[in-house]
Amino acid sequence: MTITLEKATSSVLTLEEFFNYDDGTDAMYEFEDGELILMTAESEINRRIASFLFACFLQQGVPAYRLSMKTEIVTTGSRLRVPDLVVFSEELAIAMEGAKRSTVMSEMPSPLLVVEVVSPNQSSRDYRYKRSEYAVRGISEYWIVDPILGRVTVLEWVDGFYEEKVYEGEQAIASIVFADLKLTTAQILQA
Repeated sequence: MTITLEKATSSVLTLEEFFNYDDGTDAMYEFEDGELILMTAESEINRRIASFLFACFLQQGVPAYRLSMKTEIVTTGSRLRVPDLVVFSEELAIAMEGAKRSTVMSEMPSPLLVVEVVSPNQSSRDYRYKRSEYAVRGISEYWIVDPILGRVTVLEWVDGFYEEKVYEGEQAIASIVFADLKLTTAQILQA
């Protein structure tokens, strides 16, 4: 759901106004070109998949302070996304220390990996819009976990563009960020 707010000067918000916005609820929003995009409650399978991957990355030796769920990422000057899971680089983790809001600002280093778990009626945002926004941000790897289609799409940042590999069933996922990863699509989707 897109929410446009009426203001005295215009009907859209600036990024700064978004950061100061408080509707008195615990609702989470993404931000697109001045409009609030209400994030609906996660399905149980989406929550389980994100939690499972968090645990897998811990087992891969990623320290907990470099893993985050629901961290905001400013992808461009007018867009902000809230992926299901983010893996910080050491540099980004240092830049995030002491932050009052879990937001990766545009002047900060990019995350190493972003994971989006596809929700019903949201696939075009995850496959199309977020793909281009994360590419502009230079994020090394972007995973689209799709429990509806039963696949994991891994997008690797190569020479300024994402190269796509799709994994299904018992196929082992290859990752440039996690070279020693021993994980299949089936394991992720059975979380």
